[in-house]
Amino acid sequence: MNRSDAIEVQALKADSFGRISLMRAAGGVFVRRDLAHVPWWLRLPAWWLARREARALQAIRGMPDTPQLLGWDGRRLDRSFMAGAAMYQRPPRGDLAYFRSARRLLQQLHRRGVAHNDLAKEANWLVLEDGRPGLIDFQLATRGDPRARWMRLLFREDLRHLLKHKRMYCRDALTPVEKRLLKRRSWLRELWFRTGKPVYRFLTRRVFKWEDNEGRGPKP
Repeated sequence: MNRSDAIEVQALKADSFGRISLMRAAGGVFVRRDLAHVPWWLRLPAWWLARREARALQAIRGMPDTPQLLGWDGRRLDRSFMAGAAMYQRPPRGDLAYFRSARRLLQQLHRRGVAHNDLAKEANWLVLEDGRPGLIDFQLATRGDPRARWMRLLFREDLRHLLKHKRMYCRDALTPVEKRLLKRRSWLRELWFRTGKPVYRFLTRRVFKWEDNEGRGPKP
């Protein structure tokens, strides 16, 4: 796809780490993360997050129901557009097939050696036009040996977040094993909630005025 003549169609998300927009070019639509307007003092972390996403997308190139990397030049990251709605916009209530497919999608992701690390957000789970699940926003993803103990811990946290959504929208379909996994809290989760999350909330909400709005369209 030639993206040199692309124009912005709609802003999907804007925060201190860049602007994500739906773009239209001669070959069709795609999604762009643009770091052009990032404040100078945040350019390094913004670049680091965008590069992290680009590398994760490279690792899952060709995988279905995930964005495909179209380009990364150090300032703009372009990825394919996936038509659908965020989970909170089109809740898969009672849709056991959705959650079965979502678990298979996670297994494929993990076999590629990628942990998403941000699946608690319903905005990062899509319900595609035909009802299948999709995943977006890989800027916090971790890559590594899928057999490594650290990676297996991150994979389990990905799965726990999926099961939380299943408990919300398809509670009666939870299996005994899934219920036990939901009750099993890792040291990583406890450390995050006691130390990392309060700092994260302060920085994103008070300092950076973070607007996590992808999939909702621009705010009025």
